[in-house]
Amino acid sequence: MKISQIQVFVCSPGRNFVTVKVTTEDGTTGIGDATLNGREMAVVSCLEQHIAPCLIGKDAQNIEDIWQYLYKGVYWRKGPVNMAAIAGIDMALWDIKGKVAGLPVHQLLGGKSRTGVTLYAHASGECIDSTLSKAEHLINQGFRAVRLQTAIPGLTATYGVLGDKKDYFELQGNRPLPPEEPWCTQKYFSVVVELFRQARKRLGEEVHLLHDVHSRLTPIEAARLGKLLEPYHLYFLEDAAIAENQNSYQLIRHHTTVPLAIGETYNTLWECKDLIQHQWIDFIRTAATHAGGLTGLRKITEFANVFDVRIAPHGAPDLSPVCFATHLHINIWAPNFGIQEFVGLDNPQLNEVFTHDIRVENGMALPSDLPGLGISFNEDAAKKYPYKRSYLPVSRLEDGTMWHW
Repeated sequence: MKISQIQVFVCSPGRNFVTVKVTTEDGTTGIGDATLNGREMAVVSCLEQHIAPCLIGKDAQNIEDIWQYLYKGVYWRKGPVNMAAIAGIDMALWDIKGKVAGLPVHQLLGGKSRTGVTLYAHASGECIDSTLSKAEHLINQGFRAVRLQTAIPGLTATYGVLGDKKDYFELQGNRPLPPEEPWCTQKYFSVVVELFRQARKRLGEEVHLLHDVHSRLTPIEAARLGKLLEPYHLYFLEDAAIAENQNSYQLIRHHTTVPLAIGETYNTLWECKDLIQHQWIDFIRTAATHAGGLTGLRKITEFANVFDVRIAPHGAPDLSPVCFATHLHINIWAPNFGIQEFVGLDNPQLNEVFTHDIRVENGMALPSDLPGLGISFNEDAAKKYPYKRSYLPVSRLEDGTMWHW
């Protein structure tokens, strides 16, 4: 099962995706997701110029050894570019392993711990009423958990609100330069508290409600927000503050009982180790694509399980369906799975490039039972959607000060 070829494809079926295809000498292939939003081509160069030449001739079945070789075998460990590149290779190798075994990947991990993977959908609007109307629509579709985001009067743009764009792929695929968005914590506080007050009154207590701050608060501001939102029983408050100083969450935890979630920008266990072992968070949200693939995310998952921290993998539209499939295999197995972020699988361009048999029913997803990851990549379709540079927005305070992203 020696690796004979590694190919990297960059396409933009609504969003940019970096897809890795590993082929063995007997013709078995596997695919992985190595997308890094706004730095896609840096990962491509890492894969093509540095990683691929090192792996030709290695045994594709030795996944752990290859992961350790790519992680420990370079002087410059960790980092988003390196770990995304490792992730693309790692997912592809697990895909190959499952195909050779004739089993879906979750069976290789130890089988199912649950019958389905609970999802949370996104409800975003230009005002509180429109946000809650979208939430009601999602609940009527069967979702039992909804993330609520609404525009803030006086700010030209607000994280999580689509504005005049119809969907996430259109929104994120048309930013040739980073857009700059103003931020004001005072304006935000008054609106977000009212959003959840009305949400509980209108949606009831049975639905799980979530909110993403996107790291735009200081630790003490995040503590205050958590305290204000306690009466509305959030499932979790996501990225309440940046955690470059991990003990910032000790301060937040001291002041509020709202469950806390963070981790979508983390690349290894080391970024979240203190948060987990001190139980300053309740959910770790690292994505397989950004944490070194299935192998990297499994290491984080098993460590978190020791400290009763659940996983809630990042599921933004800048992660390809290959990553989503990988998450489903981990989620259906992990004893400490919490919830999975979900932005939909109904984009026609996306489904032309990536084909799968993932089923979503009553707010839950079921991973494929096909061998491997259960997802296919159409190289010819991908050629129809060439790469185009796109970035996430930049935040500044109203006086122009650069702020947390």
